[in-house]
Amino acid sequence: MKSHEFASLLCSRLCHDLLSPIGALNNGIELLADEHDPEMRARCLDLLGESARASANKLKFFRLAFGAAGGFSDEVDTREARQAIDGLFGTDGRIQIGWMVEEPTMSKSALKILLNLVLIAGDSLVRGGRLDIGAERYAGGMDIVIRAEGTRIVLDPELRRVLTGAEAEGDLAPRAAAAWLAQSLVAEGGGQIQLADDEDGVLLLGASLRV
Repeated sequence: MKSHEFASLLCSRLCHDLLSPIGALNNGIELLADEHDPEMRARCLDLLGESARASANKLKFFRLAFGAAGGFSDEVDTREARQAIDGLFGTDGRIQIGWMVEEPTMSKSALKILLNLVLIAGDSLVRGGRLDIGAERYAGGMDIVIRAEGTRIVLDPELRRVLTGAEAEGDLAPRAAAAWLAQSLVAEGGGQIQLADDEDGVLLLGASLRV
């Protein structure tokens, strides 16, 4: 896939994900302008605050998952990733986060792989659940494992095909941008993505790469 084609897919994905909280901000401001009841104005302000936090959390996550992580060196503090994940998935209580990454830093490429797999796994928990995130470095490589567990897990068939390298690049939809980026980075790192959902209510995503 050409760089401008992926940029187009990614922009569409980002716009889709940010449309809801930013639209809520706009609606809240319009309601606030016409509302004179103190209690309702306080409620509007609460909703505006929630939408602003949601927008900021999404942007922080996307910056690390998709961006160049400007201001960081080649190695990124894994605490940045944990904060971004907690902000995106852990704020409303629907998804519990288990963090099992002891590495203090990871390469930008490895961190992007981890975050994009987390995004895919988290999105699959349509009724909430638990996300366990692990990464371990060994001589010459690193293993990344994401475990999603919930009462209902839905993994888009297109994402499954992209993660396993079975989807033609020209047929990708914007929702597959994260899967394509993760699969491409893992392939560049001389590794592969593993996917298992044989156990009911559990999705496992893993990546082995050379670092």
